[in-house]
Amino acid sequence: MNDQHRGRLTRDGIRIHETADFKGMHKAGHLAAEILDAVGRNVHVGQTTSAIDQLIEDRIEAAGAKSATIGYKGYQHASCISVNHVVCHGIPGDKIRKWKNDTGRRDDDTLRDGDILNVDVTVIVDGWYGDTSRMYVAGKPKPYAEKLIDVTHDALMTGIEAVRPGNTFGDIGHAIQTYVEERRMSVVRDFCGHGLGRVFHAPPNVLHYGRPGSGPVLEEGMFFTIEPMVNLGRPETKVLSDEWTAVTRDKSLSAQFEHSIGVTADGCEIFTLSPDAKFHPTWD
Repeated sequence: MNDQHRGRLTRDGIRIHETADFKGMHKAGHLAAEILDAVGRNVHVGQTTSAIDQLIEDRIEAAGAKSATIGYKGYQHASCISVNHVVCHGIPGDKIRKWKNDTGRRDDDTLRDGDILNVDVTVIVDGWYGDTSRMYVAGKPKPYAEKLIDVTHDALMTGIEAVRPGNTFGDIGHAIQTYVEERRMSVVRDFCGHGLGRVFHAPPNVLHYGRPGSGPVLEEGMFFTIEPMVNLGRPETKVLSDEWTAVTRDKSLSAQFEHSIGVTADGCEIFTLSPDAKFHPTWD
């Protein structure tokens, strides 16, 4: 059997991986998280998103790994870097579009004091995909931006707490949605998490909203990402003319955190934990 197709498929097309496969996912996830730890030491006022992306590409190459995003559907960068009201798939090096009451575009990709940004990295190590993203701040965040980051991080962890055999993907989405909306923020509906393993994207779609008990039932051996995107304003998004960059329609701030996880007999394992315990940008 081809390694890419080890394990059985559920009736929903979700692959059930073997116990030995967890080791490969931990290795790939560790490298992705280690790279994002290095990114944190290089996010500051005056830094450019293009320089951050180059750092990521260099780290991947030095590790003898591959970037999953360079060449993916024509994309040419080792990361997506989404600043302020960019929800996801921000292109490094592009001019940073301002938000709120600012007008026009910046003339470069330089970070300014108070900018918040999500950096999303996926690496391939020995055929296994490690996919993770986290938030960073250039300088000092505004109080409402820091609250958004806190809520988004905690929503992710609340969703992960719902992962155990016998629960459903709807239970995960409901936990995230409830947590966010109780804090008067909104969950983006247009993008979702996904299965992965020896492929970048696979079933299931992991929605960050939903009804308890709905969707496929979680089983030991499932691998997938949970990556909620949370907006300070309304949930609607639009994709810009570059066909990648997704932004909030109301220009409100957006944040995202992402972990890759595997379902175990009694819960789950997180493959993309920060080696330096720096997954959250403002926590020591």
